[in-house]
Amino acid sequence: MTMTEARGTDRWNTPERAALRETVRAFAAKEILPHVERWEDEGELPRDLHRAAARIGLLGLGTPESVGGEGELIDQLVVSEEAVLAGVPTGVLASLFTHGIALPALIADGREHLVRDYIRPTLAGELVCALAITEPDAGSDVAHLRTRAVRDGDEWVLDGTKTFITSGYRADFVTVAARTSDTGHEGISLFVVDRGTPGFTATRRLDKMGWRSSDTAELSLVDVRVPADHLVGRVDQGFYQIMDQFASERIAMSVQACAMARRCVDLSVAWVREREAFGGPLAKRQVLRHRLVEMHRRTEVATSYVRRIAERLQDGEPLIAEVAMAKNTATEAMDHVVDNAVQLHGGMGFMRGTEVERHYRDARVFSIGGGTYEIMNEVIAKFLPLR
Repeated sequence: MTMTEARGTDRWNTPERAALRETVRAFAAKEILPHVERWEDEGELPRDLHRAAARIGLLGLGTPESVGGEGELIDQLVVSEEAVLAGVPTGVLASLFTHGIALPALIADGREHLVRDYIRPTLAGELVCALAITEPDAGSDVAHLRTRAVRDGDEWVLDGTKTFITSGYRADFVTVAARTSDTGHEGISLFVVDRGTPGFTATRRLDKMGWRSSDTAELSLVDVRVPADHLVGRVDQGFYQIMDQFASERIAMSVQACAMARRCVDLSVAWVREREAFGGPLAKRQVLRHRLVEMHRRTEVATSYVRRIAERLQDGEPLIAEVAMAKNTATEAMDHVVDNAVQLHGGMGFMRGTEVERHYRDARVFSIGGGTYEIMNEVIAKFLPLR
């Protein structure tokens, strides 16, 4: 009996998910990897990539069949994990799968016009969407958003500014968080705002250290009028809608961070085997072998924990502190690995166009986005008996 059989079924490598991994690798090799450098320079993805991903069912994984999706959370995570292991930049995934953070509230609402006009076309790759929460003065502090929405007859009127919005420059519609009352976190609501709505503009495309192939925008809303039925869910319930989706967003980032670490371990192993110095391959140097062992150890430990938490999430457990721990564990491991991968590559690791250099830059956002490292620790602290 193998160790896997002794533990039970490996939910990440069932026959169906092994086939899914092969599909992802073939998709990456054909549709993404030949174009990465151009997309990094252009700062955005082509819309055809969304359609291509939809044609083979990648966009709908992890969403209900009732809205055009299929599969489970782990299927969705396997796609991003395998893509990173194949060499796909995480910035590509951030932009290609932005619907993973922009659509959940619409799906939970479930009204026919939202499914027909927004959810199904997005999962078919015909529309690009974004989630707009962060503001210049309110990032992770959702309770202090300043963008306002005021009811005026059969419409809501929105005013405010959003920043650091992934896919915001290309988005056909944006799920916008706005203040509908003055009661702190209990006064937030979500709205669907269409591109081209008078007063709604992407005022700036932001230039970033990493995630270069993912467009990131600053959005302006000035007297933007949206129909009353573009309120998503109930009024003043937006904070809870946002909190509900944070767990899936954070576990997705955790899985990608572990995959990036593993990819950099693999790249580094290949490099030290091929690179010769002082009369032999670098792999024969004990100090470098031990460095690789430490990179591998941290990656394996983080991956095991993150996968276990993802499995429990899929099984319906309401995990908050555990997800925060998974994210910090994954980003710590990834930060250690990418830094050492660049060091092991020497001068080549410092050169633009080298994959480990790109991962080094892309890695920095993981302990910021989806809740900073420090905020994750605050979340965890709330579940500790400190008083």
